[in-house]
Amino acid sequence: MQIDGKVVLITGASEGIGAACASAFGRRGARLSLTARSREKLEAVGGPQALVTAGDLIDPDVRRRVVERTLKHYGTIDILINNAGVGLYTPSWRAPMPLVRRMLELNFFAPLEMIQLVAPPMRNQRSGMIVNVSSIAGKVTFPWLTLYSASKYALNSLGDGLRMELRQCGIRVVTVCPGHVTTGFSGHALEGRVPERVARTRRFAITAEQCAEAIARGVERDARTVMAPAVGWFLVGLERLFPSLVDAQLVRINQGPQQNV
Repeated sequence: MQIDGKVVLITGASEGIGAACASAFGRRGARLSLTARSREKLEAVGGPQALVTAGDLIDPDVRRRVVERTLKHYGTIDILINNAGVGLYTPSWRAPMPLVRRMLELNFFAPLEMIQLVAPPMRNQRSGMIVNVSSIAGKVTFPWLTLYSASKYALNSLGDGLRMELRQCGIRVVTVCPGHVTTGFSGHALEGRVPERVARTRRFAITAEQCAEAIARGVERDARTVMAPAVGWFLVGLERLFPSLVDAQLVRINQGPQQNV
């Protein structure tokens, strides 16, 4: 899809991958609609030309307001980038259920409702693209992020089904699976800490800007899945072929005082 002139709605756009996407798509001539909780940060990211809607996407009223304001302002939505999300490092067997529900609300139900809100106008115009920013943890479960992985597996499956449901309507679906991206993700987690061995690993880390460029290129070439960095496919393939070996290695990485077992 050509990005120039397209209306792009980005959630979680105040920092990290979302903010980098605003820059990457803006450079390509997109007309931006940005949402996150901080209006000040959104205005700094998008500049005077972007439409900004501040609010917490956990609130269904905010989701509806974002879409309604975008349609009223631009008259259309061409690309939805479901980027907002949050982590939870607490082991699944003792994670507080209110936090689990909050994470699932933002990581799965908010993207689903955003899709339900933008799909009708996209169907009417017989074109559009839905970009779900998932994670490599939605392909390979990490024991320090079990519940987060579960939410991203659900998002991946949703994208696969949507791709088939909407194929005849001219709407395409892209699933993005970032690996380690140098953002404030771990600092914003609802509870728990990343294992020390994971925090020290930077071998395959990429910046938010590199991830956003991969997403933009994926949109331009109508990709099905964007793995960023591409080396992540090696881990996915290894897990499919030798699951027990990968499990054992992930257990070793997860060992340490942060487990609290």
